[in-house]
Amino acid sequence: MMTRKSLPRRAFLRGVGTGISTAVALPFLDAMVPAFAAPRTAAPPVRMAFVYVPNGIIMGNWNPDYEGPLAELPRILKPLEPFKDDILLLGNLTHNTGRALLDGAGDHGRCCGSYLTGIQVRKSTTDIKAGVSMDQLVANRVGGQTRFPSLEIGLEDARQSGDCDSGYSCAYTNNLAWRSETQPLPPILDPRALFERLFGNGVVLSPEARLREARYRRSILDFVTEDTRKLESGLGPTDRRKLDEYLSSIREVERQLESAEKDNAQIDPHMEKPYGVPADFAEHFKLMTGMMTIAFQADLTRVMTFLVTHEGTSRAYREIGIPDGHHPLTHHRNQPDLMEKVAQINCYHMLQFAAWVEKLKSTREGDGTLLDNCMIVYGAGLSDGNRHLHEDLPTLIAGSAGKTIKSGRRVVYRKETPMCNLFLGMMDRMGVRMDHFGDSTGKLDGLDLT
Repeated sequence: MMTRKSLPRRAFLRGVGTGISTAVALPFLDAMVPAFAAPRTAAPPVRMAFVYVPNGIIMGNWNPDYEGPLAELPRILKPLEPFKDDILLLGNLTHNTGRALLDGAGDHGRCCGSYLTGIQVRKSTTDIKAGVSMDQLVANRVGGQTRFPSLEIGLEDARQSGDCDSGYSCAYTNNLAWRSETQPLPPILDPRALFERLFGNGVVLSPEARLREARYRRSILDFVTEDTRKLESGLGPTDRRKLDEYLSSIREVERQLESAEKDNAQIDPHMEKPYGVPADFAEHFKLMTGMMTIAFQADLTRVMTFLVTHEGTSRAYREIGIPDGHHPLTHHRNQPDLMEKVAQINCYHMLQFAAWVEKLKSTREGDGTLLDNCMIVYGAGLSDGNRHLHEDLPTLIAGSAGKTIKSGRRVVYRKETPMCNLFLGMMDRMGVRMDHFGDSTGKLDGLDLT
């Protein structure tokens, strides 16, 4: 007779240290499945994320010259070759609302501001206006089941980089998520701030307080040692392995954070960057996606947006030999040398994304992987950055949303198919049923397994 009690799905390891309470949420464990639970009851939740890259893509290096099952991938997508069975490439999706139908916030402002809202954004002399983004519609419905309804994350602020001409355009180019027509949700840029939000008590520390704390900081896992020991004593070998891998991921993020902060202090002790932001783009990307993995794995949230760099960015990528600004390069006027530099930046971004996909793919969850239970859109609000085109947007989905999306294919839709049609299908998979969103004309077909 089975008498085993199940572990609560939202269990935490708790501890107290340096006057700050710590709560480490747990990943999905077998012990969280009731002894007599039906398979449907035991299924992990579906998660949704958007990874947005700016300034368009060199589409000749993105679009394959075929439809159907994925074969050899084009240059920019090459880093995803090991995971081509886990991605779905979508062609001919368009954001008509990003075009200059009315006086607006400029092509870069419109393409980013309308990306998840699906409406024409405007720049007026008195106010900004967008709309509720689809991620927030989902967060409003499912966010009560997690600690954070949604997380907004980014790597760069247009106001710090000098890439916006006013507060109005910054609001559009700097934000993907919108809580209301006039209230964007700014992304978290500082890895330390994100870490403290995920595992701390929610108190935002001043730079001075952070420096004081750093002098005697220990791993947050040191404060939950006793809770961890008690939990492990009641777990089976598979769950103990899962827990060990999960806690090891947290320790690795902490190690990377400490290393980045030390490097920053050595490079420029008077820098105005956020406290924990690494100077290296790839390191910054890895840190943030590492914590995004932990947030999904521990079911801290099921909805995230990740603004890789803000729209219209003129960031240089000297680490790959490109000292030129990204945005100016995209106005290449079809000059091969400039197009080559943009393609290299596109490839560099994809290389970082592929590393995150690999991490999600290697994280076991339930009968599959964490990637299986995600649908992560990677894309841009412009296709050709030189001509500011808003059609045939580069769009792929990594993960199968609980094995409800048939991956490993390229599907090309009729020209001018609204991107919002895709959003309706994604919202369905998150349990949010809507008949219309933005400029949608119906739900996108061709996603399902059947």
